[in-house]
Amino acid sequence: MNPKLVDGEFVFCTISESRFSKLKIIPLLIFKEEEGITLIIKRNMAESNFLSYTEIWAWIILTVHSDLSAVGFLARITSKLAESGISVNVVSAYYHDHLFVPVNHANRAVILLQELSASKI
Repeated sequence: MNPKLVDGEFVFCTISESRFSKLKIIPLLIFKEEEGITLIIKRNMAESNFLSYTEIWAWIILTVHSDLSAVGFLARITSKLAESGISVNVVSAYYHDHLFVPVNHANRAVILLQELSASKI
């Protein structure tokens, strides 16, 4: 799966549609929920736009082309991280799966993913 750690710190924010329409930012992710719009953006972008967040995340890209209908692939990955006490938020996009882990666990998560990849998950 060749995990790649992306440089930077990322945060999850939630804002109203009206506030979002006034922002001049390009987030990594925009997801509209009933309660509001969720954004994944760089930490410094959130701070410069006075957007609140609760935690800081590292972004790991699984560079293998993923299959949106694969069964069990992400379950193995999230289980491996959970066994080491690492929480993970997963975003599956068309080509790749993207993992957001607490920034202080980023390097350990990459090592665990490399070990899992070597074991031919």
